[in-house]
Amino acid sequence: MIEAESVSKTYQLPRGRTLDAVREVSFTVPPGTIYGLLGPNGAGKTTLLRMLATILSPTSGRCIVAGADTVKNPQEARRRIGFLSGNTRLYGRLSPAEILRYFGRLYGMDDASIATRTEELASALGMADILGRRCEGLSTGQSQKTNIARVLVHDPPVLILDEPTLGLDIMTSRAILDFISESRTRGRTVLFSTHYMTEAEQLCDRIGLIHKGLLLAEGSKEELYARTDARNLQDAFLRLVADSDGGLLE
Repeated sequence: MIEAESVSKTYQLPRGRTLDAVREVSFTVPPGTIYGLLGPNGAGKTTLLRMLATILSPTSGRCIVAGADTVKNPQEARRRIGFLSGNTRLYGRLSPAEILRYFGRLYGMDDASIATRTEELASALGMADILGRRCEGLSTGQSQKTNIARVLVHDPPVLILDEPTLGLDIMTSRAILDFISESRTRGRTVLFSTHYMTEAEQLCDRIGLIHKGLLLAEGSKEELYARTDARNLQDAFLRLVADSDGGLLE
């Protein structure tokens, strides 16, 4: 459902300089799989997710989502994606219910379908009590739940989530992670970025470790532990970063 084929993104900087934000990254995420993209700030995670979500075009390589090329057929890809960006903002004067109605109509849904879907999402995310409140008065956690409901309103088969629990309290984070886990049982393909290693250990079927735009390694957590002789993802990641100074592990 998600394929990155030798994807690179190079930015042109002043005075003829360039920045290679993502370098020759390849991986595949099949249906019903949660894939975690791990790395520190500035590693290239957000750039890679934005290319897969059709927000940015790759300098080279291809991104395929649910069979649609994100450059050649971006509109078709967008119909099949629910994308949560780390800097998404809500319309303060609208309520969560109005937000969902607005975005549902953008996706061509009729009002009856939007109403049914709103009830489903409110129940799943525990946000029924805030549906009629203005977004400007919501807490950080309530706003993030509303944002997640917004990207799910059209029931997309692919979810691309950029730091979905960043800055949230433990209860809200748990609710969102539980919902992501439930999405897998429904057959959705989920790709999400995080720098919280414990989230990935608990949730992901496969994990990609990215640093300075390079995908250092990928696999199940057990495969990454075995590859680096580590007992947790933090140690595995640190050892891969150290090894990358002299070339990627084979």
